[in-house]
Amino acid sequence: MNYSNKPILITGIERSGSTIVAKIIESCGVFTGCTTKMHENHSIKTLVSHLYGDNNLDPRGQFPIPEQPYINLYTHNWKSTIKKILDREGYKGDNLWLYKSSRIGQTWPVWNNLYPEAKWIVVRRRTGDIVQSCIKTGFMSAFKDKANLQKVNAANEADGWLWWVHEQENRFVEMVDAGLNCKVIWPERMRDGDFEQMYEIINWLGLTIPPNFEEQVKKLF
Repeated sequence: MNYSNKPILITGIERSGSTIVAKIIESCGVFTGCTTKMHENHSIKTLVSHLYGDNNLDPRGQFPIPEQPYINLYTHNWKSTIKKILDREGYKGDNLWLYKSSRIGQTWPVWNNLYPEAKWIVVRRRTGDIVQSCIKTGFMSAFKDKANLQKVNAANEADGWLWWVHEQENRFVEMVDAGLNCKVIWPERMRDGDFEQMYEIINWLGLTIPPNFEEQVKKLF
């Protein structure tokens, strides 16, 4: 079977644990290509960043983010471009591949049109924990800018990130309502030894659990 048009698309709000989930899925034999430190395919990430920048959006996916109607990627021949990237990085089409990015959740209808047979994994974390993590993380800087706070009617940085989280949570609701083939996972449960959701996703993807799986996953936290 050729899996070129059937990717695993992993998304979630930044600071939710999507990098850990991507690493776990890769360990089960899924192709990722050449990835960044945050386990996002470097060349595809560059495409997305340029697209955001060309549309006066924050390439980091912080602020501003896309609003409806969503960006139309078809004008950029993305599907053929992504295939060329994967082929160049050694993908043969005979196994599953994944792309992980918080920004594909922000523009989910575009990616759904590109890959209607994709399986989506939506990574979740408690809203308050995301907000506090954003405040403590240096590169999450959008709402240290008072001008950005004013644009979203936020009184302080925490309120700005709260607005940002809710905007993306609304997109997750849209994805479910639209009938996308998706599963939700809360990775912090694995920190406490609860692997039920992860096992369900691995089985859903048709993958094999590698040896010493739980011990290896705990090392990622």
